[in-house]
Amino acid sequence: MSTARAARRVYRDVTFEEYAFARAGALLRFARLLTDDEHRAEDLVQDVLAKAYARWGRIARTDRPDVYVRRMLVNTHHSWWRRRSSREVTVEAVGERPATGDEAAEVAERDALWRLVRQLPKRQRTVIVLRYYEDLDDARIAEILDCSTGTVRTHAKRALDTLRAAPSAISTGGSR
Repeated sequence: MSTARAARRVYRDVTFEEYAFARAGALLRFARLLTDDEHRAEDLVQDVLAKAYARWGRIARTDRPDVYVRRMLVNTHHSWWRRRSSREVTVEAVGERPATGDEAAEVAERDALWRLVRQLPKRQRTVIVLRYYEDLDDARIAEILDCSTGTVRTHAKRALDTLRAAPSAISTGGSR
C-alpha cells in the first residue's frame, strides 16, 4: 500500500475533533509565526478550523490534510492582511533590558533576527517561516503556497540575501 493511500486511510478514520485536538498546537505555532501576534494567531486558527470543520469530509479524503489546512492558514492570513479593518498598528515591545548572561544574549539575538524577518515581504516571510520554523522542504512549501519549487527557492534566496545585508546584522556567534 502506498504511503499516500495509508495517510488517506488514517485521516478518513479520524474525526475533525481528533484532528483539531492533535494538531491545534502546531497550527497555533505556525499562525503565531505568520502573524507575529499571539491573539491574532489564535483568531486565525479558530477561523480556519471553523472553515475546515465545514469541509472536513472533503479535507480528510485528500492525500495530506495538514498541507490543506496550512494552505488555508496562509490564505486566510493574507486575506486578513488585505482587509483594512485588520491593519492595526502594533506597538513595539517594551525596551530591551541589558543582557545578564549568555542566555540573555541568545534571546536578544533571536529577537533581533525576528525583527528583521518581520520586515520581509509577506511571501518571503512565509517561505522563511515554513522552511526554518516548520522545517518543511521546498516541495511541501510549494504545495502549501500553490506555486513552483523554483518560486519557493527564489523567495528564500531573496529573503536570506535581505537578512544578510541588513545594517543591524546579527552576530555570527549565536546558536542559530
